Amino acid sequence: MAEALCLRLDKRHGESALRLLRELQLLDTGFGIGHDGDQLLIALNRSPSEPERAALETKFGDLRIGTRTLSRVLHEPRTIIEALKDQLAPHQLASLPRSVDIIGEIAIVELPEELRKHEALVGKAILETNRNLRTVLAKAGPISTEKRVRHFRVIAGSDNTETTHVEYGCLFRVDVTKVYFSPRLSFEHERVAKQARENETVVDMFTGVGPFAIHIAKGRRQIRVYAIDMSDDAVKYLQENILLNHVDDKVIAIKGDARTVIEEHLARKCDRVIMNLPTRAAEYVDAACLAIKPTGGVIHYYTFCKDPDPVDRTKEMLSEMLLKANRRLDKMLYSRTVKATAPHEWLRALDVLVR
Repeated sequence: MAEALCLRLDKRHGESALRLLRELQLLDTGFGIGHDGDQLLIALNRSPSEPERAALETKFGDLRIGTRTLSRVLHEPRTIIEALKDQLAPHQLASLPRSVDIIGEIAIVELPEELRKHEALVGKAILETNRNLRTVLAKAGPISTEKRVRHFRVIAGSDNTETTHVEYGCLFRVDVTKVYFSPRLSFEHERVAKQARENETVVDMFTGVGPFAIHIAKGRRQIRVYAIDMSDDAVKYLQENILLNHVDDKVIAIKGDARTVIEEHLARKCDRVIMNLPTRAAEYVDAACLAIKPTGGVIHYYTFCKDPDPVDRTKEMLSEMLLKANRRLDKMLYSRTVKATAPHEWLRALDVLVR
């Protein structure tokens, strides 16, 4: 509670008074609206000028302005910069992350070394400005090549790193410390899923917790998707997500090496192959070619490229690998630079029709 300069008027004028006070920039939003019988008490941030007073009197008659005690309104910060503006130096505020990866109820940030000793403050600010979150993690190392998982530090909130992420109506149960999942690939998951056709046979060679496979299955009535991964944890969550999304009649979870699974069970049976393992996809192009039906099919190929490596160079390299596997690149269907992964390094997606 605090003393405030107030405009007193009949409550039937409340909405129009607030609207006019905002237009005149007279409204003090640091206070709530007071009540005194049928009268409203609206806080002003200063005394009205003569023209402003005339505008108010024209609308509401003689003005009654005086000092009254009103309740203060506490405004929650809208951004982490706003939340930390009085706690960090200007150069530190400039170093705060401009984007945060949100996976379910978990936020993941990458902090520069100069903010390391202030990471608890940053984490608290992220929770304050995102009430639907419960945990903030800071990246503590690169993604490992094999399991594609990263080390994290909990800098705010709960130590529980398991959550459920919602993406285009699909549910994904994940533990971000045990399995790979990137919310930045949501567009890719949906884009590829929209290309799948009824009655296709699809193999997702490096499925993780199943985002490509489950998106595809949810959008089709008759389709068969083989989802393969070598990680015990990934397959555990994959199986859980298959049931969670009610696609157990369309998605088959397989633990193992994609090459071995294709050679033993899926050779020349597939219409579509997804290869989302950018660090090693090139090593498996021959296996993808073996999976494709003799009449041809589509390969969704993901790889890293260096700036300013052109798309044509990536296409040429893939074409050469296909020829070595006795296939040919019949048509480039789509290419896209998906996201930056490091300074001067990008994730690139290529969809190619293979004969």
